[in-house]
Amino acid sequence: MRTSLLILFFFFIWISLLVRVFYLSVNSHDYYASLSDKNTIKTEAIAPVRGDILDRNLLPIAINKLGFKIELQAHLNTKKNRDILIDNIRFITSLLPFLHEEDLLKQYKKYDSHYNHHPIAVVDFISYEDIVPVYSKLNLNEYIDIISAPKRYYPNQKIAAHVIGYVARANQKDIDKDPVLKLIGSVGKSGVEKYYNAYLEGVPGERKLKVSATNEEIAELKVTTPIENRNLTLTIDIDLQRYISKLFKDQAGSVVVMKTNGEILAAGSYPEYNPNAFVSGISSKKWQALISDVDAPFTNKIINGLYPPGSIIKTGLGLIYLSSGISQWWNVHCTGSMELGNRNFRCWKSSGHEKTDIHKAIRESCDDYFYKGSLKVGIAKMSAGLKTFGLGKKTGVDLPHEFVGTVPNREWKRMKYNQPWYIGETLNSSIGQGNFLVTPMQITQFTALMATGKLPKPHLALKMKDEKIEEYLQDVLTTKQKEKLPIIQKAMIEVCNHPKGTAYHHINSKIKIAGKTGTAQVIGISQATRKRIKEKDMSYYTRSHAWLSTYGPVKNPQIIVTVLVEHGGHGGSAGGNITSRIYDRLLKMGYIKE
Repeated sequence: MRTSLLILFFFFIWISLLVRVFYLSVNSHDYYASLSDKNTIKTEAIAPVRGDILDRNLLPIAINKLGFKIELQAHLNTKKNRDILIDNIRFITSLLPFLHEEDLLKQYKKYDSHYNHHPIAVVDFISYEDIVPVYSKLNLNEYIDIISAPKRYYPNQKIAAHVIGYVARANQKDIDKDPVLKLIGSVGKSGVEKYYNAYLEGVPGERKLKVSATNEEIAELKVTTPIENRNLTLTIDIDLQRYISKLFKDQAGSVVVMKTNGEILAAGSYPEYNPNAFVSGISSKKWQALISDVDAPFTNKIINGLYPPGSIIKTGLGLIYLSSGISQWWNVHCTGSMELGNRNFRCWKSSGHEKTDIHKAIRESCDDYFYKGSLKVGIAKMSAGLKTFGLGKKTGVDLPHEFVGTVPNREWKRMKYNQPWYIGETLNSSIGQGNFLVTPMQITQFTALMATGKLPKPHLALKMKDEKIEEYLQDVLTTKQKEKLPIIQKAMIEVCNHPKGTAYHHINSKIKIAGKTGTAQVIGISQATRKRIKEKDMSYYTRSHAWLSTYGPVKNPQIIVTVLVEHGGHGGSAGGNITSRIYDRLLKMGYIKE
């Protein structure tokens, strides 16, 4: 009996072993084959080449500059090979003395590993000009590899820097959002480089490799080509942009030149900066100088500069007044100031404009007309109407982090300050002062609406590959506003062409244009001050900002030109010559068809 039980026990053990062997060798074959593949098959990503950015005439704006990286063979940082490593690093720095031994050694150690069999880049980028004289000597060295490595380059230096933006090294936050950046290493940080980064960076390719247990490459099994060189064509004309930068000279401010369909031909924020400084990493000294400059060269004033609009909004308010029941023949008697309670509200012209209707009020920018009109219409209608016209909201331009600005009203003040609205604030808002804030891009869009009756979506991208970007025009005016718009347009024509127009003496373009001037106060001036100091007599940083926003030609509006000169004083005198020269240039370049 015991013998039988013992035989039965051993029989059971053998059967169990056979079942286990069958399971491991047959049933689990796929599972272990998969594990085996993971141990022997390696997938390696191939970095795509970033697409170029071109202007509307296919001139280069952002390109990949030809250069090279210098690599050393792996596994030299050992006791046996360390002298070889040091000798080769010294050999490199002897030929390229602007490089430093410590930096190259540190870079090598950072990426050296027992499992890394690939050459290690000790220099990420050397320009073509620097490498050519020493290329043959480096290339003959058995431990050194010279590999082509493109680097982002902006050939126009400062021109259109705020629109184009720049590429810089990706940080961990960037990589967390887009894991592809771990492979690519750089990312668009501002401007269209940032807005269209996902398109420009491309899609990585893939190499499938057979490797040994120590990660050594045995065979290449499959290669998937990266999707790269996705070029982006912009609407801007870099030659026009360069011309405007020369016109602006040493002034601070912004210029936007836009077709009435929303295509931006030029957009500048001044002073400008050189984006090439950021590609390899800007020094802390240069960075501090940039951000501490009182004229804010690093701020994109086109969409991030917030300024009181001043009288520039009187065209839109005039349209709101007329569509709210005020007759175009309704007039006020401007004496230079208006009493409200215990306060006087000043008109910019201390002697007054006398009898003034809507035509004269816009032509000569009479504050008194708009004060009294605002009391008839009220802040609710004024605010709602201006928001419909594109103020107090994003224009939708294809640039990152566009500011919204402020169109103040009762609800806004209650939410922001938890305070009541006062009637005096309605008067201040009617001349674009107080808490009112806009960007140059918003005013450009707003002027396009006054010129054509359509609100365009500004855009900088013209084509992605060969696909043209669609235009987007909004029909935001009511039927009544459309009927009254010609009255506003006639007054805007008189601003630039009537002897008493606020821009008349400063416009000398070959094109007949229409527009509106504006003065945006930098410091508050008490309404009790009946006769205020002249702008030219004020110290520079206390002078008002000067607006001039125009369209032309008047019979067939094709172009909007908005000029903002910081601390320029008066819109006509500060912006008139710049605006005139821009229109003449547009005519010469064929952008305006008379």
